[in-house]
Amino acid sequence: MTRQMDTDPASVYCPALLIAGCASGQGKTTVTAALARRHARAGRRVRVFKSGPDFIDPMLLEAASGAPVYNLDCWMVGIEGSRALLYAAAREADLILVEGAMGLYDGEPSSADLAATFGLPVAAVIDASAMAQTFGAVAKGLKEYRALSFAGVIASRVAGLGHAQMIAASLPPDIPFLGALPETAQSFRERHLGLVQASEVEALPAMLDALADLIGAQSLPPAVSFAPREAPLLSRLLAGRRIAVARDAAFSFLYRANLDCLAAMGAELNFFSPLADEPVPRADSLYLPGGYPELHAARLASNPRWLDSLKPSSQPVGRCWPSAAV
Repeated sequence: MTRQMDTDPASVYCPALLIAGCASGQGKTTVTAALARRHARAGRRVRVFKSGPDFIDPMLLEAASGAPVYNLDCWMVGIEGSRALLYAAAREADLILVEGAMGLYDGEPSSADLAATFGLPVAAVIDASAMAQTFGAVAKGLKEYRALSFAGVIASRVAGLGHAQMIAASLPPDIPFLGALPETAQSFRERHLGLVQASEVEALPAMLDALADLIGAQSLPPAVSFAPREAPLLSRLLAGRRIAVARDAAFSFLYRANLDCLAAMGAELNFFSPLADEPVPRADSLYLPGGYPELHAARLASNPRWLDSLKPSSQPVGRCWPSAAV
């Protein structure tokens, strides 16, 4: 794909879309995954981001897009940090997708703030399962509540062709109907803390392909200009240090940005699986991330090699063992 250049030769244009909702549970992750899979299967390089703090959705979106997923947020990541991530993605991608958090206008800063800050067009996902013409009123309210670049709406949980035609006809002329997912589409299951993790979804590739087929043909969204911004160079304060990082279904809440930061500061990251009864590698520090250890408590408690390796006597004297990080 040929890049168009701005007046600043380092700026790039890349099609981009922020997928938002009118509330949580509307199907944003399912729609974003379907779009990512559809475009990736068409041979496009898709880069996906998740708005706000979230460990689980990025795992599913990585499986859909085939590329690493990072978090964007005007507060947690910061505007300049988010700008650097978007610019790096735009330099190599054919499409950037950003999944919002909660409802479009919820929170401070909100997904709407993220869209406004970076000029991202917004596609709103609306659960149409219990409405007909009111669909158009909800879409109109989302569009006019605040001045944003509004690309259109996507309906989720649509009962059939007639229902889809009915809700599409309810939209004002200036709001495009971008597509729909039927109520028969398999969606990602939920449990406490969010969706079920990607590693626990049976036949995930087939499910993603089915969603891509159901979302239908999709044209690229409008191109957005991304100004140059490089991530700051970090001091290599951790050069020569080794960090043991637990990573499996029990300890899985890891931000890629955190791991990148530790590596950029010079740390050597050694991953191991407590669930597989792998001992903690020799290291200067132990990183036990959050996750679902309570679902695997019995197995973790009965794994002798990993438990024995946690004892201070099994590690070199003077090593630092921080408490579990979440």
